[in-house]
This record gives sequence, structure tokens and C-alpha cells, in this order.
Amino acid sequence: MGAIPGAGGLIGAPQYHLSAGTKMTVVKQSGEVVYLVDDDESVREAIADLLESLHLAVISFASAASFLRHQRLDTAACLVLDLQLPEMSGLVLQEQLGCKSSLPIVFITAHGDIPSSVRAMKAGAIEFLTKPVDREALIAAIHTAFARDRENRAHQADLSELNNRFLLLSPREREVLPLVVAGFLNKQSAAMLGITEVTLQIHRRQIMHKMAAASFADLVRMCGPLGIPDAAQKYTMHIAGIQPTAASPRRSDSAE
Repeated sequence: MGAIPGAGGLIGAPQYHLSAGTKMTVVKQSGEVVYLVDDDESVREAIADLLESLHLAVISFASAASFLRHQRLDTAACLVLDLQLPEMSGLVLQEQLGCKSSLPIVFITAHGDIPSSVRAMKAGAIEFLTKPVDREALIAAIHTAFARDRENRAHQADLSELNNRFLLLSPREREVLPLVVAGFLNKQSAAMLGITEVTLQIHRRQIMHKMAAASFADLVRMCGPLGIPDAAQKYTMHIAGIQPTAASPRRSDSAE
């Protein structure tokens, strides 16, 4: 069998031939993509060759700037990122991505130090690997990164669906919702909004229907990801001078 970059265990070291009995960790092709950013062309080629031999799609970049200009595919992915890059370091790129992306990052470096590794891991990096990169460690890190990105994407899809439901609510229903999930009685909420209790009950039924909530508890669960914070609810209670009763959440859960 011909030489495979990194097949002997290290990528970025001299190439090794597979010895008898060596086990290959195969990553099945399932639509994921590995973005690879490293200014060392030989490292890019070695890692790309290895991952492509395992049927993984790889898109390589020589700089952080070229990666940022690229329109990423709408699929599960991860970023294998060199720490030391010209113009913009890997840590700076991680910081920029953290503001707008949940793309999991696997750092690789020939000049690792404890402060940099701690900073990278605290910012959410999957792994921090030193060159020459251990093949098995890299594959394991990529597996973990893909799993995390699939989780993140599923969470974002759920959140998008909740936001779409929330947009169906009328302006008044959006005023009613925080009061309902805060546990106020219907008559308390109606008084705070200056409407009748019957009108409030109608709004509450419409909210349950539009949000596709099976129960009051389900509605409360939805409000967390939607960013209806406890602080805002407490502020509303404060300015109204009303405290929800202990029985309120249970009564709000009942059908009317």
C-alpha cells in the first residue's frame, strides 16, 4: 500500500507506510465538511489528503481572511485551525467567529503554550493539538466537533421554529404572554393590561394555539429560549405592585 500522509500516527512529520495490523479510523461521508486553515502548504496538503482518504470533504485556506471571505455550506462542519497565522491569528479568528457562529474549532499548532491553549479551550475549542499532529487524536476531535455542530444546528432549527410561532402572536398577545408564564391569575393580568378577564382568556387561548403548546408547562419551556427573561417578568411585577400567588402557575395551566 502506498504512503498515506499521517498514516503512521503523525501529520506534519515524515510520511509513514501502514504497517501490518494498523487500524484505520474511517469517517463515513455524511455531508459534513472540514474547513482547514493553515499557512503551511505542506501541512494543509497532508491533512487534506488524510481526511479525503477517509471520505471527508475538505476546504482549505492559507489565511484567516480567505476563510472569512468564503461562503460556508449549510451543513454540519468544523474548523481545523492553525494557531499562528499571518495577519490574523487563530485565536483572533476564534474570537471573531464566536460573535456570530457556533462552528466548532480544533486548534493545531507548532508553537503551543499553556496560556494560548487555556484561552482557546475557555472560548469553546474542541481540542488543542500540537504539530506534528497525532492522526487518531485529530480524527477523534473531528468526530466530536461534528457531533457538537449537529447538536448546535438542531438547537438553532428548534429556536427558529419557536421564533416563527412567536411572530404569529399579535402585539397584545405578546404583552399577555410574559404575564401568563410569570404565573399571574387571569384577573391580575387583565387588570395590569386594562382589559377584561374574558378578553385575556381569549388571548391566552390564542397564544396556546399559535405557539402549539400542549400545556402551560410546555409554554413556559418555550419562553426560555425565546428570551423572555425572568428579570423582565420581575420588573413587570414590581411596577404593577402585584406578586403572583403560589397557586398561580397551577391555575394558569388549567383549561378555560
